[in-house]
Amino acid sequence: MREYVEIGIGRNARRAYGLSQVAIVPSRRTRDIDDVNLSWQIDAFTFEIPMVAHPSDATVSPATAGLIGQLGGLAVLNAEGIWTRYTDAGERLQKWASSEQDTAGLQELYTAPVQPELIGQRITEMREAGAGVVAVRVSPQHTEALAPVAVAAGVDLLVIQGTIVSAEHVSKNGEELNLKQFIADLDVPVVVGGCADYQTALHLMRTGAAGVIVGMGAGSYASNDDVLGIRVPMATAIADAAAARRDYLDETGGRYVHVIADGGVSTSGDIARAIACGADAVMVGEPLAEAAQAPGLGAWWLSSASHPKLPRGHIIAPDMDWPQADMETVLYGPASDGWGTTNLFGALARAMGKAGYRDVKEFQKVDLVLDA
Repeated sequence: MREYVEIGIGRNARRAYGLSQVAIVPSRRTRDIDDVNLSWQIDAFTFEIPMVAHPSDATVSPATAGLIGQLGGLAVLNAEGIWTRYTDAGERLQKWASSEQDTAGLQELYTAPVQPELIGQRITEMREAGAGVVAVRVSPQHTEALAPVAVAAGVDLLVIQGTIVSAEHVSKNGEELNLKQFIADLDVPVVVGGCADYQTALHLMRTGAAGVIVGMGAGSYASNDDVLGIRVPMATAIADAAAARRDYLDETGGRYVHVIADGGVSTSGDIARAIACGADAVMVGEPLAEAAQAPGLGAWWLSSASHPKLPRGHIIAPDMDWPQADMETVLYGPASDGWGTTNLFGALARAMGKAGYRDVKEFQKVDLVLDA
C-alpha cells in the first residue's frame, strides 16, 4: 500500500526510499558461492554478469567496450559522445583529462557535431575489440536521425536514453517520436529509459522495448536534484518498475521486459540492493572510472554533465592513486580494500550466497528491511 505524507494543507507527497535505506535479510539457509549463477539474458543475448556499463565517455570507448564484453558484461557507447565527434577522440579526451578537467572545457569538447560515418566506424571497432554484443546509446531527440545509422552499421542492441524518457517524445521543432511505432519498425532489440515511476515504466514496456532503464544515472555527483529539483529514490523506483514488469507480463500473457537500474550504484552493496529490489541488471559507471583502462583517465562524469546550456552533474577528478585496479579486478577482484568499489560482482555472488539464493531471479525475492 502506498504511503503518503501531508507536507502542507491540501498537498501530499508519497514516501519513497533510496538504496542506502534498504538492507538485505539472509534466509534460513546459505549457499556456496560456487553454486551462484550471475548470468543475465536480454532478448537473444546472454551475459555472465548483470551489468551494463553506463554510456559515459569517461568509461566506455570502443576498446573498453570490447574488454567489458570479454569480461562478461555489456558496454554501451554514447553515439552522441566524443567518439562520434572526432576521429582523434582518444587524444582529445586525454588532453582534457590531463588538464583542469573543468565543465566549460568538457562542454567545448562536445561542440563539434556528431559525424554519422563515425558511428559506423566505432561500431566496427567495438566488434573488432571483442565486444560480442555491440550496443550504442542515442538520446530521444536524436533517435530518428541517428538510430537508423547505427542499425545500418550492424548494432546489436539500441539504447534510447535520456534523463527522463516517455513513450511519446513531443517537440515543437519536429514530429513527435512515437516509441511504439519506432521500435516496431526496427530489426534490433531496444532498451529505453530512464523512468521513475510505475506508470511510465508500464508505458515504456508497452512500446515493445526489451528493457526499461529505471533512474537517471544519479549518484553522489549528479545534480539533477540541484538543477531541476528532480530526484529518484532508487529502491522505490526499482520496486515500482518491477511491479509494472509483473503486471505487463500478465497483460501480455508472458512477455518479460527487463528492468535495468541506473542510479545510486557506486558500490557492490548498491548492486546487491538494486537487484534485491527487483532489477534484472544494473548500469555501472562511476566504479569503472577507477579502472586502468578507463578512457577518462580516472575522471568521471555523466553525459548530461556536458550539456551546452544546462549541465547536470559534477566532474569527479581522479583519485591520487588512480588507477585503483584493472577492469577485471574492478569486476571480479580480488579487492584490496573494504569499500566495495572493486570485486563488484564477486561481492554480488557472495551476497546471494550469504542470503541463500542461486540466481538473480531468485534473489529478487529476498527479504528486505528498512533502515530509515
